[in-house]
Amino acid sequence: MKSEPAMSSLFSKPAAFLLACLLSVGSTQAALFEDDEARKAILDLRQRVEVVRGEADQARRASATELTGLGNSLLDLQRQIELLKAEIATLRGSNEQIARELSEIQRQQKDQLQAIQARFSKIEPVMVQLDGVEFLADQSQTRDFEAALAVFRKGDFANAEGLFSNFVSRYPLSGYVVPALFWLGNAQYATRNYKDAMTNFRTLIAKDPEHVRAPEAVLSVANCQLELKDSKGARKTLTDLLKAYPRSEAAVAAKERLATLK
Repeated sequence: MKSEPAMSSLFSKPAAFLLACLLSVGSTQAALFEDDEARKAILDLRQRVEVVRGEADQARRASATELTGLGNSLLDLQRQIELLKAEIATLRGSNEQIARELSEIQRQQKDQLQAIQARFSKIEPVMVQLDGVEFLADQSQTRDFEAALAVFRKGDFANAEGLFSNFVSRYPLSGYVVPALFWLGNAQYATRNYKDAMTNFRTLIAKDPEHVRAPEAVLSVANCQLELKDSKGARKTLTDLLKAYPRSEAAVAAKERLATLK
């Protein structure tokens, strides 16, 4: 009876050892299995890290490229701004130059216009009032008439005769003609050129019998006739004067002369 348990005990030890070995092998295989999984996990993690790192590098390179492009764009924009500033400065300078040139042109035009107006003002007809008569006359006519009258008033009757004679020939349609004929006749009377004086006095009367100088011209004709010893002609002229211009100052003188002729 005792030998069976002993046999059982002997038999159980190798079994237990074998079982232990089997369990040990199983544990080793499990450990090996777990190491493989870990390595795979590590490799997979490394691959993911590399992928992420590559993506990060790529993103970094892309960002760098983008930043570089943006920097270049900013530089180009800055250059364009500087160019625009230079162009604006040039245009401003051109505008200022144009403004100066325009101002100079306007000044020259103003000076030219004033010069033209000054020249025209010398020849432009102006309104003249002489012996109660208003008329338009060129300034040259006024100048020549006044020059001749000034010579007459100085008592230089010979030169005054020439000046008034030239005036009548040069300006036959001038409003100054009738006064010029009057003073021409008086200058000729003063130089004892009675015949020509009578001719000019009569021309005056024929041109404008209503002129304020007409009665004096008729009286002057009578005076020339008296100087030429034509008493009959002078009497008739004085009588005509009294009829034509009875209220004139010349009519008073005519009455006195007629009284001496009787």
